Amino acid sequence: MTTSSQPPATSALALTSHRIELQKSITGIKGLDDISGGGLPTGRCTLVCGGTGTGKTMLAMEFLYRGATQFNEPGVFMAFEETASDLSSNMHSLGFDLNALVQAKQLVIDHVTVNTEEIIEAGAYNLDALFIRLEAAIHAVNAKRVVLDTVETLFSSLPNPALLRSELHRLFQWLKDKGVTAIVTAESGSSTFTREGLEEYVSDCVINLTINMENRLASRGLRIVKYRGSFHGSNEYPFVIDRDGFSLIPITAGRLDFCGSEERITTGVADLDVMFDHKGVFRGSCILISGTSGTGKSTFMAAFAHSACTRHEHTVYFSFEESPAQITRNMRSVGLDLQAFVDSGVLHIESTRASQYGLDMHLLNMQKIIQSFDAKVVIIDPITSFLNIASNDDLKRMLVKLIDFMKFKGITVMMGSLAVSTEAFDSAANAISSLMDSWLLLRDIEANGERTRALFIRKSRGMSHSNKVREFVINDHGIAILDVFTGPDGVLVGDARVAGSAKRDAQAIELKDIAEHARITRDIKINVLHAQIQTIENELKLLEPAVSKPV
Repeated sequence: MTTSSQPPATSALALTSHRIELQKSITGIKGLDDISGGGLPTGRCTLVCGGTGTGKTMLAMEFLYRGATQFNEPGVFMAFEETASDLSSNMHSLGFDLNALVQAKQLVIDHVTVNTEEIIEAGAYNLDALFIRLEAAIHAVNAKRVVLDTVETLFSSLPNPALLRSELHRLFQWLKDKGVTAIVTAESGSSTFTREGLEEYVSDCVINLTINMENRLASRGLRIVKYRGSFHGSNEYPFVIDRDGFSLIPITAGRLDFCGSEERITTGVADLDVMFDHKGVFRGSCILISGTSGTGKSTFMAAFAHSACTRHEHTVYFSFEESPAQITRNMRSVGLDLQAFVDSGVLHIESTRASQYGLDMHLLNMQKIIQSFDAKVVIIDPITSFLNIASNDDLKRMLVKLIDFMKFKGITVMMGSLAVSTEAFDSAANAISSLMDSWLLLRDIEANGERTRALFIRKSRGMSHSNKVREFVINDHGIAILDVFTGPDGVLVGDARVAGSAKRDAQAIELKDIAEHARITRDIKINVLHAQIQTIENELKLLEPAVSKPV
Protein backbone atom coordinates (compact mmCIF):
# COMPACT_ATOMS: atom_id res chain seq x y z
CA MET A 1 0.00 0.00 0.00
CA THR A 2 1.42 3.35 -1.02
CA THR A 3 1.01 6.55 0.91
CA SER A 4 0.53 9.95 -0.62
CA SER A 5 3.43 12.37 -0.44
CA GLN A 6 1.19 15.44 -0.75
CA PRO A 7 1.10 17.73 2.30
CA PRO A 8 -2.15 18.21 4.19
CA ALA A 9 -4.61 20.65 2.66
CA THR A 10 -4.45 22.82 5.77
CA SER A 11 -0.73 23.54 5.36
CA ALA A 12 -1.30 26.18 2.68
CA LEU A 13 -3.88 27.89 4.88
CA ALA A 14 -1.51 27.78 7.80
CA LEU A 15 1.23 29.43 5.77
CA THR A 16 -1.20 32.12 4.65
CA SER A 17 -2.42 32.79 8.16
CA HIS A 18 1.19 33.18 9.41
CA ARG A 19 2.24 35.50 6.57
CA ILE A 20 4.03 38.58 7.86
CA GLU A 21 3.30 41.72 5.87
CA LEU A 22 6.09 44.20 5.21
CA GLN A 23 5.73 47.27 7.40
CA LYS A 24 5.16 50.42 5.37
CA SER A 25 5.07 54.16 5.95
CA ILE A 26 2.21 56.03 4.36
CA THR A 27 3.53 58.82 2.16
CA GLY A 28 0.34 60.89 2.11
CA ILE A 29 0.99 61.58 -1.59
CA LYS A 30 -2.14 61.15 -3.69
CA GLY A 31 -2.04 57.90 -5.61
CA LEU A 32 1.42 56.77 -4.57
CA ASP A 33 0.17 54.85 -1.56
CA ASP A 34 -2.33 53.08 -3.82
CA ILE A 35 0.16 51.71 -6.34
CA SER A 36 2.81 50.93 -3.70
CA GLY A 37 0.41 48.86 -1.63
CA GLY A 38 0.41 51.18 1.36
CA GLY A 39 3.50 53.38 1.19
CA LEU A 40 7.28 53.10 1.28
CA PRO A 41 9.13 50.38 3.27
CA THR A 42 9.48 51.45 6.88
CA GLY A 43 13.05 51.57 8.16
CA ARG A 44 14.50 51.04 4.69
CA CYS A 45 15.86 53.12 1.82
CA THR A 46 13.93 54.12 -1.27
CA LEU A 47 15.76 55.47 -4.29
CA VAL A 48 13.95 58.15 -6.31
CA CYS A 49 15.73 58.67 -9.61
CA GLY A 50 15.04 60.73 -12.69
CA GLY A 51 16.30 63.45 -14.97
CA THR A 52 16.40 67.17 -14.33
CA GLY A 53 12.98 68.66 -13.58
CA THR A 54 11.16 65.36 -13.13
CA GLY A 55 10.06 66.14 -9.55
CA LYS A 56 12.48 64.15 -7.37
CA THR A 57 12.97 66.89 -4.77
CA MET A 58 9.26 67.69 -4.77
CA LEU A 59 8.29 64.08 -4.06
CA ALA A 60 10.92 63.71 -1.35
CA MET A 61 10.04 66.96 0.41
CA GLU A 62 6.31 66.26 0.31
CA PHE A 63 7.05 62.83 1.82
CA LEU A 64 8.60 64.63 4.79
CA TYR A 65 5.94 67.34 4.95
CA ARG A 66 3.03 64.87 4.95
CA GLY A 67 4.81 62.72 7.51
CA ALA A 68 5.23 65.62 9.91
CA THR A 69 1.81 67.22 9.45
CA GLN A 70 -0.40 64.15 9.02
CA PHE A 71 1.34 61.22 10.72
CA ASN A 72 3.39 62.91 13.48
CA GLU A 73 6.65 61.63 12.02
CA PRO A 74 9.35 64.36 12.11
CA GLY A 75 11.91 64.39 9.33
CA VAL A 76 15.35 65.49 8.19
CA PHE A 77 16.09 66.87 4.74
CA MET A 78 19.79 66.92 3.92
CA ALA A 79 20.43 68.85 0.71
CA PHE A 80 23.66 68.82 -1.24
CA GLU A 81 22.61 71.32 -3.92
CA GLU A 82 19.87 73.74 -2.75
CA THR A 83 20.13 75.88 0.35
CA ALA A 84 17.55 75.73 3.13
CA SER A 85 16.18 79.18 2.24
CA ASP A 86 15.80 78.24 -1.44
CA LEU A 87 13.99 75.02 -0.52
CA SER A 88 11.64 76.85 1.85
CA SER A 89 10.82 79.50 -0.76
CA ASN A 90 10.23 76.95 -3.50
CA MET A 91 7.95 74.79 -1.38
CA HIS A 92 6.09 77.75 0.08
CA SER A 93 4.91 78.64 -3.44
CA LEU A 94 3.14 75.26 -3.43
CA GLY A 95 1.50 75.85 -0.08
CA PHE A 96 4.04 73.98 2.11
CA ASP A 97 5.24 76.10 5.02
CA LEU A 98 8.55 74.47 5.88
CA ASN A 99 9.66 77.27 8.19
CA ALA A 100 6.70 76.59 10.48
CA LEU A 101 7.72 72.92 10.71
CA VAL A 102 11.31 73.87 11.45
CA GLN A 103 10.19 76.20 14.26
CA ALA A 104 7.91 73.47 15.63
CA LYS A 105 10.90 71.08 15.64
CA GLN A 106 9.15 68.76 13.22
CA LEU A 107 11.68 69.24 10.44
CA VAL A 108 15.41 69.85 10.01
CA ILE A 109 16.75 71.21 6.73
CA ASP A 110 20.52 70.91 6.49
CA HIS A 111 22.48 72.13 3.47
CA VAL A 112 25.81 70.33 3.13
CA THR A 113 28.44 71.71 0.80
CA VAL A 114 30.77 69.12 -0.70
CA ASN A 115 34.12 70.57 -1.80
CA THR A 116 35.51 68.12 -4.31
CA GLU A 117 38.96 69.73 -4.19
CA GLU A 118 39.37 68.67 -0.57
CA ILE A 119 38.49 65.05 -1.22
CA ILE A 120 41.45 62.73 -1.09
CA GLU A 121 40.55 59.43 -2.62
CA ALA A 122 43.50 57.37 -1.47
CA GLY A 123 41.99 55.82 1.62
CA ALA A 124 40.95 59.12 3.17
CA TYR A 125 37.44 59.47 1.72
CA ASN A 126 34.63 58.24 3.94
CA LEU A 127 31.24 59.34 5.16
CA ASP A 128 31.95 59.43 8.88
CA ALA A 129 31.58 63.20 9.11
CA LEU A 130 28.29 63.03 7.22
CA PHE A 131 27.03 60.31 9.54
CA ILE A 132 27.82 62.42 12.60
CA ARG A 133 26.04 65.44 11.16
CA LEU A 134 23.04 63.40 10.03
CA GLU A 135 22.75 61.60 13.37
CA ALA A 136 22.71 64.91 15.23
CA ALA A 137 19.86 66.15 13.02
CA ILE A 138 17.91 62.93 13.56
CA HIS A 139 18.27 63.17 17.33
CA ALA A 140 17.34 66.86 17.34
CA VAL A 141 13.75 66.16 16.26
CA ASN A 142 13.55 62.41 16.86
CA ALA A 143 13.18 61.99 13.10
CA LYS A 144 11.40 59.02 11.59
CA ARG A 145 11.93 60.07 7.99
CA VAL A 146 15.12 61.17 6.22
CA VAL A 147 15.83 62.52 2.73
CA LEU A 148 19.24 62.86 1.04
CA ASP A 149 19.07 65.06 -2.07
CA THR A 150 21.03 64.26 -4.27
CA VAL A 151 23.38 61.39 -3.50
CA GLU A 152 25.69 61.54 -6.54
CA THR A 153 27.03 64.88 -5.29
CA LEU A 154 28.76 62.94 -2.54
CA PHE A 155 30.54 60.65 -4.97
CA SER A 156 31.14 62.82 -8.01
CA SER A 157 34.93 62.74 -7.51
CA LEU A 158 35.30 59.02 -6.91
CA PRO A 159 36.50 57.24 -10.04
CA ASN A 160 37.25 54.07 -8.08
CA PRO A 161 34.17 51.79 -8.54
CA ALA A 162 35.11 49.57 -5.61
CA LEU A 163 35.35 52.50 -3.20
CA LEU A 164 32.15 53.98 -4.61
CA ARG A 165 30.21 50.75 -4.13
CA SER A 166 31.62 50.36 -0.63
CA GLU A 167 30.64 53.84 0.49
CA LEU A 168 27.19 53.59 -1.08
CA HIS A 169 26.61 50.33 0.76
CA ARG A 170 27.78 51.95 3.99
CA LEU A 171 25.41 54.88 3.51
CA PHE A 172 22.35 52.74 2.86
CA GLN A 173 23.20 50.31 5.64
CA TRP A 174 23.75 53.16 8.09
CA LEU A 175 20.31 54.59 7.32
CA LYS A 176 18.76 51.16 7.74
CA ASP A 177 20.53 50.62 11.07
CA LYS A 178 19.09 53.88 12.33
CA GLY A 179 15.60 52.59 11.62
CA VAL A 180 14.57 55.65 9.61
CA THR A 181 12.45 55.52 6.49
CA ALA A 182 14.69 57.17 3.94
CA ILE A 183 14.45 58.59 0.44
CA VAL A 184 17.65 59.07 -1.52
CA THR A 185 17.38 60.99 -4.80
CA ALA A 186 19.67 60.52 -7.77
CA GLU A 187 20.04 61.79 -11.33
CA SER A 188 19.38 59.33 -14.13
CA GLY A 189 22.23 57.95 -16.19
CA SER A 190 22.34 57.51 -19.95
CA SER A 191 21.56 53.78 -19.82
CA THR A 192 21.01 53.20 -16.10
CA PHE A 193 18.57 54.49 -13.54
CA THR A 194 21.35 56.49 -11.86
CA ARG A 195 24.59 57.99 -13.09
CA GLU A 196 26.71 55.49 -11.25
CA GLY A 197 24.36 52.58 -11.91
CA LEU A 198 24.91 51.24 -8.39
CA GLU A 199 22.34 52.87 -6.13
CA GLU A 200 19.42 50.89 -7.52
CA TYR A 201 21.05 47.61 -6.46
CA VAL A 202 21.44 48.54 -2.80
CA SER A 203 18.00 50.14 -2.48
CA ASP A 204 14.98 48.22 -1.22
CA CYS A 205 12.61 50.27 -3.38
CA VAL A 206 13.34 52.14 -6.61
CA ILE A 207 11.03 54.78 -8.09
CA ASN A 208 11.83 56.22 -11.51
CA LEU A 209 10.43 59.58 -12.62
CA THR A 210 10.32 60.68 -16.25
CA ILE A 211 9.13 63.65 -18.27
CA ASN A 212 8.29 63.40 -21.96
CA MET A 213 7.45 65.98 -24.60
CA GLU A 214 4.77 65.23 -27.19
CA ASN A 215 2.99 67.77 -29.36
CA ARG A 216 4.89 70.45 -27.40
CA LEU A 217 3.18 69.35 -24.18
CA ALA A 218 5.01 67.82 -21.23
CA SER A 219 3.75 64.68 -19.52
CA ARG A 220 5.21 63.21 -16.35
CA GLY A 221 5.39 59.53 -15.47
CA LEU A 222 6.24 57.46 -12.37
CA ARG A 223 7.16 53.78 -12.26
CA ILE A 224 8.06 51.59 -9.31
CA VAL A 225 10.97 49.63 -10.73
CA LYS A 226 11.36 47.34 -7.76
CA TYR A 227 10.01 46.89 -4.26
CA ARG A 228 11.58 44.13 -2.19
CA GLY A 229 9.10 42.06 -0.21
CA SER A 230 5.97 43.74 -1.53
CA PHE A 231 3.56 43.71 -4.43
CA HIS A 232 3.26 46.97 -6.35
CA GLY A 233 1.89 48.45 -9.53
CA SER A 234 4.46 47.92 -12.27
CA ASN A 235 3.03 50.24 -14.92
CA GLU A 236 4.13 53.79 -15.58
CA TYR A 237 1.58 56.08 -13.97
CA PRO A 238 1.06 59.72 -14.95
CA PHE A 239 1.44 62.38 -12.31
CA VAL A 240 1.30 66.15 -12.06
CA ILE A 241 2.76 68.82 -9.83
CA ASP A 242 0.35 71.66 -9.18
CA ARG A 243 -0.56 74.10 -6.43
CA ASP A 244 -1.47 71.20 -4.13
CA GLY A 245 1.80 69.39 -4.65
CA PHE A 246 2.54 65.97 -6.10
CA SER A 247 -0.47 64.01 -7.38
CA LEU A 248 -0.27 60.57 -8.92
CA ILE A 249 -3.10 59.42 -11.16
CA PRO A 250 -3.56 55.62 -11.13
CA ILE A 251 -4.78 54.15 -14.41
CA THR A 252 -8.14 53.11 -13.00
CA ALA A 253 -9.72 51.14 -10.20
CA GLY A 254 -8.79 47.48 -10.40
CA ARG A 255 -12.33 46.27 -9.69
CA LEU A 256 -15.54 47.37 -11.36
CA ASP A 257 -17.58 47.33 -8.17
CA PHE A 258 -19.42 50.64 -8.35
CA CYS A 259 -23.19 50.61 -7.85
CA GLY A 260 -25.78 50.71 -10.62
CA SER A 261 -28.65 53.01 -9.71
CA GLU A 262 -32.22 52.18 -10.74
CA GLU A 263 -33.27 55.82 -10.47
CA ARG A 264 -34.14 57.56 -13.73
CA ILE A 265 -33.67 61.27 -14.42
CA THR A 266 -34.90 63.45 -17.25
CA THR A 267 -32.73 64.47 -20.17
CA GLY A 268 -34.32 67.91 -20.10
CA VAL A 269 -36.27 67.12 -23.30
CA ALA A 270 -39.61 65.44 -22.56
CA ASP A 271 -39.96 63.79 -25.97
CA LEU A 272 -36.43 62.40 -25.67
CA ASP A 273 -37.33 60.88 -22.30
CA VAL A 274 -40.15 59.06 -24.11
CA MET A 275 -37.60 57.55 -26.48
CA PHE A 276 -35.68 56.34 -23.42
CA ASP A 277 -38.46 53.99 -22.29
CA HIS A 278 -40.67 56.95 -21.21
CA LYS A 279 -38.44 57.45 -18.14
CA GLY A 280 -35.21 59.18 -19.17
CA VAL A 281 -31.67 57.95 -18.40
CA PHE A 282 -30.21 56.19 -15.37
CA ARG A 283 -28.66 58.30 -12.65
CA GLY A 284 -24.90 57.74 -12.52
CA SER A 285 -24.72 56.74 -16.18
CA CYS A 286 -22.56 58.10 -19.02
CA ILE A 287 -24.36 59.55 -22.02
CA LEU A 288 -22.58 60.36 -25.27
CA ILE A 289 -24.01 62.78 -27.83
CA SER A 290 -22.20 62.76 -31.15
CA GLY A 291 -22.80 64.55 -34.42
CA THR A 292 -21.35 66.93 -36.93
CA SER A 293 -21.00 70.66 -36.35
CA GLY A 294 -24.31 72.47 -35.97
CA THR A 295 -26.47 69.47 -35.17
CA GLY A 296 -27.36 70.75 -31.68
CA LYS A 297 -25.06 68.80 -29.34
CA SER A 298 -24.41 71.74 -27.03
CA THR A 299 -28.12 72.54 -26.86
CA PHE A 300 -28.98 69.01 -25.73
CA MET A 301 -26.21 69.14 -23.11
CA ALA A 302 -27.36 72.57 -21.92
CA ALA A 303 -30.93 71.25 -21.61
CA PHE A 304 -29.62 68.37 -19.52
CA ALA A 305 -27.67 70.78 -17.30
CA HIS A 306 -30.72 73.06 -17.01
CA SER A 307 -32.95 70.20 -15.85
CA ALA A 308 -30.38 69.13 -13.24
CA CYS A 309 -30.08 72.67 -11.91
CA THR A 310 -33.87 72.90 -11.75
CA ARG A 311 -33.71 69.92 -9.37
CA HIS A 312 -31.13 71.92 -7.34
CA GLU A 313 -28.38 69.43 -8.17
CA HIS A 314 -24.89 70.91 -8.37
CA THR A 315 -23.74 70.76 -11.97
CA VAL A 316 -20.34 71.37 -13.56
CA TYR A 317 -20.17 72.31 -17.24
CA PHE A 318 -16.69 71.85 -18.79
CA SER A 319 -16.35 73.73 -22.06
CA PHE A 320 -13.27 73.57 -24.26
CA GLU A 321 -14.53 75.80 -27.07
CA GLU A 322 -16.71 78.57 -25.63
CA SER A 323 -16.44 80.96 -22.71
CA PRO A 324 -19.07 80.97 -19.94
CA ALA A 325 -20.50 84.24 -21.24
CA GLN A 326 -20.91 82.81 -24.74
CA ILE A 327 -22.59 79.66 -23.43
CA THR A 328 -25.12 81.51 -21.28
CA ARG A 329 -25.90 84.00 -24.10
CA ASN A 330 -26.35 81.30 -26.74
CA MET A 331 -28.53 79.10 -24.56
CA ARG A 332 -30.71 82.06 -23.60
CA SER A 333 -31.74 82.28 -27.26
CA VAL A 334 -33.33 78.82 -27.03
CA GLY A 335 -35.14 79.45 -23.77
CA LEU A 336 -32.50 78.05 -21.39
CA ASP A 337 -31.47 80.57 -18.72
CA LEU A 338 -28.23 79.11 -17.36
CA GLN A 339 -26.97 82.41 -15.96
CA ALA A 340 -29.58 82.35 -13.20
CA PHE A 341 -28.19 79.03 -11.98
CA VAL A 342 -24.62 80.31 -12.20
CA ASP A 343 -25.61 83.30 -10.05
CA SER A 344 -27.34 81.05 -7.52
CA GLY A 345 -24.28 78.80 -7.21
CA VAL A 346 -25.93 75.64 -8.54
CA LEU A 347 -24.06 75.67 -11.86
CA HIS A 348 -20.32 76.09 -12.41
CA ILE A 349 -19.03 76.64 -15.96
CA GLU A 350 -15.32 75.93 -16.43
CA SER A 351 -13.89 77.01 -19.79
CA THR A 352 -10.34 76.03 -20.78
CA ARG A 353 -8.52 75.46 -24.03
CA ALA A 354 -7.59 71.80 -24.42
CA SER A 355 -4.12 72.84 -25.61
CA GLN A 356 -3.42 74.67 -22.35
CA TYR A 357 -2.43 71.49 -20.48
CA GLY A 358 -1.67 67.85 -21.08
CA LEU A 359 -4.32 65.18 -20.56
CA ASP A 360 -3.12 64.34 -17.06
CA MET A 361 -3.35 67.92 -15.84
CA HIS A 362 -6.82 68.26 -17.38
CA LEU A 363 -7.91 65.08 -15.63
CA LEU A 364 -6.62 66.23 -12.27
CA ASN A 365 -8.17 69.68 -12.60
CA MET A 366 -11.52 68.20 -13.58
CA GLN A 367 -11.49 65.81 -10.62
CA LYS A 368 -10.64 68.63 -8.23
CA ILE A 369 -13.40 70.88 -9.53
CA ILE A 370 -15.96 68.07 -9.43
CA GLN A 371 -15.01 67.22 -5.84
CA SER A 372 -14.87 70.79 -4.58
CA PHE A 373 -18.25 71.63 -6.15
CA ASP A 374 -19.83 68.34 -4.98
CA ALA A 375 -21.25 67.88 -8.48
CA LYS A 376 -24.08 65.45 -9.18
CA VAL A 377 -24.15 66.11 -12.94
CA VAL A 378 -21.20 66.84 -15.24
CA ILE A 379 -21.16 68.10 -18.84
CA ILE A 380 -18.06 67.80 -21.06
CA ASP A 381 -18.35 69.79 -24.28
CA PRO A 382 -16.73 68.32 -26.33
CA ILE A 383 -14.32 65.50 -25.56
CA THR A 384 -12.98 65.59 -29.13
CA SER A 385 -11.15 68.84 -28.30
CA PHE A 386 -8.54 66.65 -26.60
CA LEU A 387 -7.67 65.03 -29.93
CA ASN A 388 -5.65 68.16 -30.67
CA ILE A 389 -3.19 67.07 -28.00
CA ALA A 390 -3.63 63.29 -27.83
CA SER A 391 -4.52 60.19 -29.81
CA ASN A 392 -7.75 58.21 -29.56
CA ASP A 393 -6.00 55.63 -27.36
CA ASP A 394 -4.66 58.29 -24.98
CA LEU A 395 -8.08 59.93 -24.83
CA LYS A 396 -9.73 56.62 -23.99
CA ARG A 397 -7.22 55.93 -21.19
CA MET A 398 -7.92 59.35 -19.74
CA LEU A 399 -11.70 58.88 -19.96
CA VAL A 400 -11.50 55.47 -18.29
CA LYS A 401 -10.01 57.17 -15.23
CA LEU A 402 -12.48 60.04 -15.31
CA ILE A 403 -15.54 57.84 -15.84
CA ASP A 404 -14.50 55.43 -13.07
CA PHE A 405 -14.01 58.41 -10.77
CA MET A 406 -17.52 59.69 -11.50
CA LYS A 407 -19.22 56.29 -11.43
CA PHE A 408 -17.86 55.60 -7.95
CA LYS A 409 -19.40 58.90 -6.87
CA GLY A 410 -22.71 58.24 -8.65
CA ILE A 411 -22.28 61.27 -10.91
CA THR A 412 -24.25 61.44 -14.16
CA VAL A 413 -22.14 62.69 -17.07
CA MET A 414 -23.08 63.77 -20.59
CA MET A 415 -20.31 64.19 -23.16
CA GLY A 416 -20.33 65.71 -26.62
CA SER A 417 -18.31 64.36 -29.53
CA LEU A 418 -17.75 66.25 -32.76
CA ALA A 419 -17.97 64.01 -35.83
CA VAL A 420 -16.11 64.80 -39.02
CA SER A 421 -18.82 63.36 -41.27
CA THR A 422 -22.12 61.57 -41.02
CA GLU A 423 -20.91 58.57 -42.98
CA ALA A 424 -18.68 56.91 -40.38
CA PHE A 425 -19.85 59.01 -37.44
CA ASP A 426 -16.66 59.92 -35.59
CA SER A 427 -13.63 57.87 -34.66
CA ALA A 428 -13.46 59.30 -31.14
CA ALA A 429 -17.03 58.24 -30.37
CA ASN A 430 -16.43 54.77 -31.76
CA ALA A 431 -13.23 54.48 -29.70
CA ILE A 432 -14.97 55.26 -26.41
CA SER A 433 -18.43 53.88 -27.16
CA SER A 434 -17.80 50.82 -24.97
CA LEU A 435 -17.44 53.15 -21.97
CA MET A 436 -20.81 54.77 -22.58
CA ASP A 437 -24.14 53.60 -21.17
CA SER A 438 -26.23 55.53 -23.70
CA TRP A 439 -25.30 56.91 -27.11
CA LEU A 440 -27.40 59.48 -28.92
CA LEU A 441 -26.49 60.34 -32.51
CA LEU A 442 -27.47 63.62 -34.16
CA ARG A 443 -27.25 64.06 -37.89
CA ASP A 444 -28.06 66.45 -40.72
CA ILE A 445 -30.44 65.39 -43.45
CA GLU A 446 -30.39 67.33 -46.73
CA ALA A 447 -33.47 66.83 -48.92
CA ASN A 448 -35.61 68.95 -51.19
CA GLY A 449 -33.19 71.86 -50.97
CA GLU A 450 -33.21 72.17 -47.18
CA ARG A 451 -31.24 70.92 -44.17
CA THR A 452 -33.04 69.34 -41.27
CA ARG A 453 -31.87 67.70 -38.05
CA ALA A 454 -32.61 64.17 -36.94
CA LEU A 455 -31.61 61.93 -34.04
CA PHE A 456 -31.70 58.31 -33.02
CA ILE A 457 -30.52 56.26 -30.06
CA ARG A 458 -27.59 54.06 -31.01
CA LYS A 459 -27.63 52.19 -27.71
CA SER A 460 -28.89 52.47 -24.14
CA ARG A 461 -27.91 49.80 -21.65
CA GLY A 462 -30.43 48.38 -19.23
CA MET A 463 -33.61 49.69 -20.84
CA SER A 464 -35.79 49.37 -23.89
CA HIS A 465 -35.54 52.38 -26.17
CA SER A 466 -36.86 53.71 -29.43
CA ASN A 467 -35.29 52.57 -32.68
CA LYS A 468 -36.90 55.35 -34.70
CA VAL A 469 -35.10 58.17 -36.49
CA ARG A 470 -36.81 61.33 -35.25
CA GLU A 471 -36.67 64.80 -36.70
CA PHE A 472 -36.22 67.63 -34.23
CA VAL A 473 -36.16 71.41 -34.35
CA ILE A 474 -34.53 74.01 -32.09
CA ASN A 475 -36.58 77.14 -31.55
CA ASP A 476 -37.07 79.91 -29.01
CA HIS A 477 -38.60 77.45 -26.58
CA GLY A 478 -35.88 74.80 -26.77
CA ILE A 479 -35.84 71.41 -28.48
CA ALA A 480 -38.94 69.87 -30.01
CA ILE A 481 -38.87 66.31 -31.32
CA LEU A 482 -41.42 65.85 -34.12
CA ASP A 483 -43.65 62.90 -34.87
CA VAL A 484 -42.38 60.30 -37.29
CA PHE A 485 -43.88 60.51 -40.79
CA THR A 486 -42.98 57.94 -43.40
CA GLY A 487 -43.64 57.97 -47.10
CA PRO A 488 -43.01 55.56 -49.98
CA ASP A 489 -39.31 56.52 -49.91
CA GLY A 490 -38.85 56.30 -46.14
CA VAL A 491 -38.94 58.89 -43.37
CA LEU A 492 -39.98 62.35 -44.56
CA VAL A 493 -38.40 65.43 -43.01
CA GLY A 494 -38.66 69.18 -43.40
CA ASP A 495 -41.05 70.53 -46.02
CA ALA A 496 -41.53 67.01 -47.34
CA ARG A 497 -42.79 65.99 -43.92
CA VAL A 498 -45.10 69.00 -43.80
CA ALA A 499 -46.40 68.28 -47.33
CA GLY A 500 -46.74 64.61 -46.56
CA SER A 501 -48.51 65.37 -43.33
CA ALA A 502 -50.90 67.73 -45.14
CA LYS A 503 -51.53 65.11 -47.81
CA ARG A 504 -52.18 62.52 -45.11
CA ASP A 505 -54.58 64.89 -43.37
CA ALA A 506 -56.39 65.55 -46.69
CA GLN A 507 -56.62 61.85 -47.35
CA ALA A 508 -57.92 61.30 -43.86
CA ILE A 509 -60.61 63.95 -44.43
CA GLU A 510 -61.51 62.39 -47.77
CA LEU A 511 -61.71 58.97 -46.20
CA LYS A 512 -63.83 60.40 -43.44
CA ASP A 513 -66.20 61.95 -46.01
CA ILE A 514 -66.41 58.66 -47.90
CA ALA A 515 -67.09 56.81 -44.69
CA GLU A 516 -69.77 59.34 -43.75
CA HIS A 517 -71.40 59.04 -47.19
CA ALA A 518 -71.35 55.25 -46.90
CA ARG A 519 -72.92 55.49 -43.46
CA ILE A 520 -75.71 57.75 -44.74
CA THR A 521 -76.35 55.47 -47.74
CA ARG A 522 -76.45 52.46 -45.43
CA ASP A 523 -78.87 54.19 -43.08
CA ILE A 524 -81.16 55.10 -46.01
CA LYS A 525 -81.15 51.52 -47.27
CA ILE A 526 -81.88 50.24 -43.79
CA ASN A 527 -84.78 52.64 -43.43
CA VAL A 528 -86.19 51.60 -46.85
CA LEU A 529 -85.93 47.94 -45.92
CA HIS A 530 -87.60 48.59 -42.59
CA ALA A 531 -90.47 50.32 -44.43
CA GLN A 532 -90.82 47.45 -46.88
CA ILE A 533 -90.85 44.93 -44.04
CA GLN A 534 -93.53 46.96 -42.27
CA THR A 535 -95.68 47.04 -45.42
CA ILE A 536 -95.46 43.25 -45.85
CA GLU A 537 -96.30 42.69 -42.23
CA ASN A 538 -99.37 44.92 -42.60
CA GLU A 539 -100.53 43.01 -45.69
CA LEU A 540 -100.14 39.70 -43.84
CA LYS A 541 -102.31 40.96 -41.05
CA LEU A 542 -105.06 41.85 -43.55
CA LEU A 543 -104.96 38.36 -45.07
CA GLU A 544 -105.19 36.49 -41.79
CA PRO A 545 -109.06 36.81 -41.29
CA ALA A 546 -109.77 35.51 -44.80
CA VAL A 547 -107.52 32.55 -44.34
CA SER A 548 -109.07 31.67 -41.00
CA LYS A 549 -112.75 31.30 -42.43
CA PRO A 550 -113.94 27.68 -43.10
CA VAL A 551 -114.42 26.65 -46.70
